[in-house]
Amino acid sequence: MLVKTYGSAVYGVNALTITIEVNISAGAKYYMVGLPDNAVKESLRRVASAITVSGLRMPKQKIVVNLAPADLKKEGSSYDLPIAIGILAASGQIPHDELNQYFIMGELSLDGSIQPIRGALPIAIQAQQDGFAGFILPKQNVREAGIVNDLIAYGVDNLAQVVAFFNKTEALEQVKIDTRDEFVKNINKYEHDFADVKGQENIKRALEIAAAGGHNVILIGPPGAGKTMLAKRLPTILPPLNLYEALETTKIHSVAGKLSAADALMTIRPYRSPHHTISDVALVGGGINPQPGEISLAHNGVLFLDELPEFKRTVLEVMRQPLEDRKVAISRARFSVEYPASFMLVASMNPCPCGFYNHPEKDCVCAPGVVQKYLSKISGPLLDRIDLHVEVTPVNFTELASKEETEKSDEIRARVIRAREIQDRRFADKEDLHYNAQMSPKMVRKVCQISDEGNILLKSAMEKLGLSARAYDRILKVARTIADLDGSENVEMEHLAESINYRSLDREGWAG
Repeated sequence: MLVKTYGSAVYGVNALTITIEVNISAGAKYYMVGLPDNAVKESLRRVASAITVSGLRMPKQKIVVNLAPADLKKEGSSYDLPIAIGILAASGQIPHDELNQYFIMGELSLDGSIQPIRGALPIAIQAQQDGFAGFILPKQNVREAGIVNDLIAYGVDNLAQVVAFFNKTEALEQVKIDTRDEFVKNINKYEHDFADVKGQENIKRALEIAAAGGHNVILIGPPGAGKTMLAKRLPTILPPLNLYEALETTKIHSVAGKLSAADALMTIRPYRSPHHTISDVALVGGGINPQPGEISLAHNGVLFLDELPEFKRTVLEVMRQPLEDRKVAISRARFSVEYPASFMLVASMNPCPCGFYNHPEKDCVCAPGVVQKYLSKISGPLLDRIDLHVEVTPVNFTELASKEETEKSDEIRARVIRAREIQDRRFADKEDLHYNAQMSPKMVRKVCQISDEGNILLKSAMEKLGLSARAYDRILKVARTIADLDGSENVEMEHLAESINYRSLDREGWAG
């Protein structure tokens, strides 16, 4: 008897419908076709054990399982449950007339229990788009699927529950998540706050500018100056995710298997901080079975690279294209996938190997030329994509011991949101342009017009401070953001002057 069940395969951050065809006939062998990988081929042992332990009969006949379309590679263990249901239906142990109404996905243990899967949200979206009535999946993933409208999500613990559901001897509990309520209830629930940071008002100002314009930033300072503490609080002053961004971000984390059973929707901006020993594949994504990398997991949020010169050169260089294109394409011989990667890069570094170059109190013990060699680990093209270079100095005891309340993240965020609203209006007719950091050189010339006095100031700064030519557009972009924070229609002299101060690493002789 031939029976069809339905599941899905995830490619990139989207899903494709897979038809699992099971045919049982006279014979004694088991065949799996349709480009299955080893994890799918091994499903026979798991399926047979789960069916037997659940008190059901595993047919001793010829079983052919086809995963269609047959020209797409099928990966992972999440096809166990639809294969098992197909075998039971084809052998007459459960009715098959309602199987075409449901997506079924889940990994089976030998005892019949069902383990979680990856990519439940994009699979649920695909099921809804294809007109399926429901989605039967592991209980650990059911909240992800529950946020999709017009699709009934059933969370199950074991194979016996699914069999009882189709035999109509036991009902399954529907899980329905109010997406907007979930979104509003948990939005902006951050653990950290800028009110925790004592002193460093100039650094807070720089991060406010970075958040307002979506600019990448690098913090340079000695150990213990507060670089990591400040970076962790940057997401708390970014504008809240909108519902579209939240769904897009949740899809990526769902595909990567990073959502907990309690999560239905990501409502705060992600913050990723990989260790400097990370590989280039782990950073940008890929692998034998492609998965999103850290830059995609930071999509719509912040990627923090602590001790930037300690990262391998090859790792840093693979970020150059994603920083420009805000997406990353993973190409292989048989297929290619694309992951979104629109993130703010925040990097930190010591000014030298010992960490005390330019320190106000401690002496640098590095040999001549070592500081420049240390800084040269960061290539010019990568540095070109970082708009703000901020020097971080240690906080003195008086500021640390002060009991005076400092500005909270909510107050800073309010100013950032106002500046972003100005940019939304400015770029309303541009589909892929939302904030100042995304402007092309042509757009910079159009939007960031300055007076003759401003041109004189900028020319003087570039000559006297030894600023590189690549700093020109960056200075204008940051000046435009400062003007937006001030609510100014034009880029004034004071905006340019402040922007020029944020190009420390472009200055000739900065490192000796």
